Amino acid sequence: MVLLAAVTIAVVGYLGLTLAFALHNPSYGVSYSARAAEWGRQHGMGGLVTWVEAEWYRLHPAKVGGKPPAGSFGNGPTKVTVPNAGHLAAPTRIATPAGAPLPGEGVWHVAGRTTASGIPTIYEAFVRPDPVHTSYVVGVAWMDPTLLRAQLYSGSFIPGKGGPFTYSAPITAANSKNLVAAFNAGFRMQDANGGYYTQGKTIYPLRYGGASVVIFKDGTMTVGRWGAAGLNMNNQIASVRQNLDLIVNDSKPVPGLTAANAIKWGKTLGGTFNVWRSGLGVTKTGALVYVGGPALSISDLASVLVRAGAVRGMELDINTDWVQYSTYNGPLNTPINGANGHSLLPTMNGPPSRYFATWWSRDYFTMSLRDNQTTASTTTTSHG
Repeated sequence: MVLLAAVTIAVVGYLGLTLAFALHNPSYGVSYSARAAEWGRQHGMGGLVTWVEAEWYRLHPAKVGGKPPAGSFGNGPTKVTVPNAGHLAAPTRIATPAGAPLPGEGVWHVAGRTTASGIPTIYEAFVRPDPVHTSYVVGVAWMDPTLLRAQLYSGSFIPGKGGPFTYSAPITAANSKNLVAAFNAGFRMQDANGGYYTQGKTIYPLRYGGASVVIFKDGTMTVGRWGAAGLNMNNQIASVRQNLDLIVNDSKPVPGLTAANAIKWGKTLGGTFNVWRSGLGVTKTGALVYVGGPALSISDLASVLVRAGAVRGMELDINTDWVQYSTYNGPLNTPINGANGHSLLPTMNGPPSRYFATWWSRDYFTMSLRDNQTTASTTTTSHG
């Protein structure tokens, strides 16, 4: 009996100490609830954590009806004069999933650093997620890969092994000189149902058919099904980050997204809960589109990706602490930091400075100007 009591005290003491550490560790999340959830999953309580989260969302569903606050659909220039070649055409206005558009809804605005010639590299637009939850707004970012170079940053928590990595938080002064955007990657690897490859190493085996963000050595990024044409391991691939299955294929949502909380779309919360979600897609011209925001079911996320032009798309991360997209401004070829950042949505929990913090331990993607975009050209045309 004495031995049992001693063991119990030791176990409880250990759990208490580790929980206290987690609650004061920003790498576990911005909020205390997220930190407690991460601690629980690390200590074999994933099922309980998921049940608690599901019950909370069931009892606190996304608001129905209403209108978003004034100024929710972005600001900044929507048309600029730029060189007439060497870049993709600007995206066209997004048709809102909510029905009739409100003024400014779905209109693209220039965001982040432009090239030395003044060409926009990123556009942002904002739409309501569906016809029901009309007081919410989700953000969409369109990125031009002819002007931008992608990089996967790995972390000590995700992928959780295989380090040290050449690219890992914090973003260094040298790598910030032409940084334009940074955004969250996917689930923890034990929940991602996929693999992880970077720096010539397979950290987790890649799953055939898995939804994959693939970055090539020339800095080009795409999204697709691993094993499809062009998405097999070869010496031109720099990184592969998998997360679940595609939710958009052939320019339309894949079948089965509306099935009640299908585990296929994430065993943590399933697909039908209207929560903070993020996703990444690729258009037929090769542009990348990021979608992130509140009150999104998995089918809503797919719908917005398609409306933004995605021919293929996948879910990235979910929940308020992990959905984050930032653009950065400042003179070119000059180091910047988180203070130069701007979140896609003001309600995003994590600040743009998280990617510059030594404690940030999750993986994420960055987009930086290509080297050939630091010298201005003179031929211009209307763009936007």
